[in-house]
Amino acid sequence: MTLPALAARRCWHAAINPLHATIYFSPDLAEHFAALGVTHPAAVNLASRSAAMGAVGAGAVTAAFSNYRHDLVARHLPAVWETATPEQALAARLRAADSTLRRLLGDEVVGSPELAEAAALAIRATEGCTRHARTLYAAHADLPVPEEPHLRLWHATSLLREHRGDGHLAALLIAGLDPVEALVSHSATGRGMSAKWIKATRGWDQEDLDAATARLRARGILDADGELTEEGKAVRERVEADTDRLDAAPYEHLGAQGLARLHELGGGFVARAVGAGAFPPGLFGKA
Repeated sequence: MTLPALAARRCWHAAINPLHATIYFSPDLAEHFAALGVTHPAAVNLASRSAAMGAVGAGAVTAAFSNYRHDLVARHLPAVWETATPEQALAARLRAADSTLRRLLGDEVVGSPELAEAAALAIRATEGCTRHARTLYAAHADLPVPEEPHLRLWHATSLLREHRGDGHLAALLIAGLDPVEALVSHSATGRGMSAKWIKATRGWDQEDLDAATARLRARGILDADGELTEEGKAVRERVEADTDRLDAAPYEHLGAQGLARLHELGGGFVARAVGAGAFPPGLFGKA
């Protein structure tokens, strides 16, 4: 089924990925992991997202996550599994998703027919996803689907996020962008994480960012001011277009009408969450 141009990408950016990503900036996640004895922010982040793969080591997680510095990952994995099991981590993450969505959206929205409708649409979209060569998606696809609609919606956005993310890594490889170059060039679009947050969450330092910037300038992707050149804009658009192509199946399965409705409903929930302070200031951009 042919969808309107860029409709799936717009829905993913406006209604799917941000709703899932609320968990990574939620104090609830830290609170529930602290109850397990896991308190370092990096350990919480790494364990919460990798737990679906089981008690794997640093190498597998660095490969699957792609844009984290390996020594940051190795500092916390597999050591974190001596404190909490993957099953405990998954349960803590789901509890955090529950409390986060209730706090950001309010119980009235959480219990609304519209949210239940969005959950059904998102779950239907996931029926079009495929496991092959998609490590993080496949691991999360093996998890049970929660019963409560708001958690079903969050679970579905997790699956759709990881499905697109796994394809995105293939697109970055084709484009010849290494992990830091991918982060820096994405930041230059104004839609990626700022340098402050890259260093805080991904483990890279300023020297790494400067070296990647120099490589991108040498390739004609960034100009002297760190802005994307016309070639750089074309490279980033090719990455997104390849990602769209690799991620088309779930949205084609949902259909144009369902996709438009999911965008409408999910976008409203995201706007409400953002208004409630779901994301910290200065998260996106180059600064």
